[in-house]
Amino acid sequence: MCVLLAYEAPADSLIVRLSTAFSNNDALEIHILFHELISQAYKHNYASGNIWQNYLTHFMLTNENFFSLSCERRDSPSGSLKDVALHDFEAFLRLFNLKNEHMHYVNNFTGNEANSSPICEISKAIAESKTAKRIYDIVTNFYKRHGAGNLAFNKAFRFDSDEDKFVPVPDENVGDVKLSDIIGYEIQKKELTANTEAFISGRPANNVLLYGDGGTGKSTSIKALLNEYAPRGLRAVEIFRHQFRDILHITEMLRRRNYYFVLFIDDLSFEENESEYKYLKAVIEGGIESRPDNVLIYATSNRRHIVREVWKDRSDMEHEGDIHRSDTVEEKLSLASRFGVAINYSSPSRKTYHDIVLTLAKNAGLDVNDKELLKGSDAWEIRHGGMTGRAARQYVDYLLGRITE
Repeated sequence: MCVLLAYEAPADSLIVRLSTAFSNNDALEIHILFHELISQAYKHNYASGNIWQNYLTHFMLTNENFFSLSCERRDSPSGSLKDVALHDFEAFLRLFNLKNEHMHYVNNFTGNEANSSPICEISKAIAESKTAKRIYDIVTNFYKRHGAGNLAFNKAFRFDSDEDKFVPVPDENVGDVKLSDIIGYEIQKKELTANTEAFISGRPANNVLLYGDGGTGKSTSIKALLNEYAPRGLRAVEIFRHQFRDILHITEMLRRRNYYFVLFIDDLSFEENESEYKYLKAVIEGGIESRPDNVLIYATSNRRHIVREVWKDRSDMEHEGDIHRSDTVEEKLSLASRFGVAINYSSPSRKTYHDIVLTLAKNAGLDVNDKELLKGSDAWEIRHGGMTGRAARQYVDYLLGRITE
């Protein structure tokens, strides 16, 4: 049994459990663990080739420790840190080349070759290595180019407050939408892109509030940005309202990572009796601790001023009719003012709405007369919330569903 120093292997990990089962020649336990190994291979998309070696590679590249994070920051590990890493790579080399009568089950797996991840290629390179130094070079180069942990293999995350960790959102759940897929809103997309371009280029950039009518593409625009800029290091972490108390902690966890993070808050709004917005205000601007340069907040809202204002908020105004002298109102409106960029997404004109319908129908391969298509789309929007991109998408999906019946 090997001893891992930099790469901590929990007692319940497959590495420890399989190594123990091999040492004890426990055939039943080995077969049970092989089933778990195959399940992990499909889950993480490396079910091709030697999935035992792929598992070890995945473990190394997604493990966040003082060595991997140091490499991600492009530091040059030396001294004891390098010695500890080399020790672990020697242990991994022995595990990679493990010989056991049961290993043929996972040596040449052919379950998912067409969709195998980069893990498989790196695994092959490591398996061909003759020395720990060669593995050291392969792995450290990966960390420096792509980063360490799940951040290297995923672009979108949610924060698990109970587990205190970032949970990856599968890429297929994010979708592959591009900004060019959003019809219209050219000025809005240009402003959003310019701010994001400045951000990932290390220049000053602002927090962004996308506000306006529902179904106009606010959330879709942020997903499209993520898809286009993820190869350049952009990552998104979705934050929910009940997690606003954790935002300071979340930003601190991201502070020294070698990526650019957008904290994505969808449908941001507060009722009059809710005070969680005060936590958000402190993070955006105004707290004693400055926001990290690699973190911005991108929020969407159907309200321009985010916090609902009611008539009784006006009761403490200092001058008749001057609502903005009300301390209560100023307290609420100050949250929206802390977003340096506010972009309005209003409902499209009828012409733009028709353009969206026609484009979506064409992309979907719908063979419908344009005149009939637009006539139906006008009837649809009356019954489904007005002229929005969402209504256009729902109408086209409805037609697609009818064709397959």
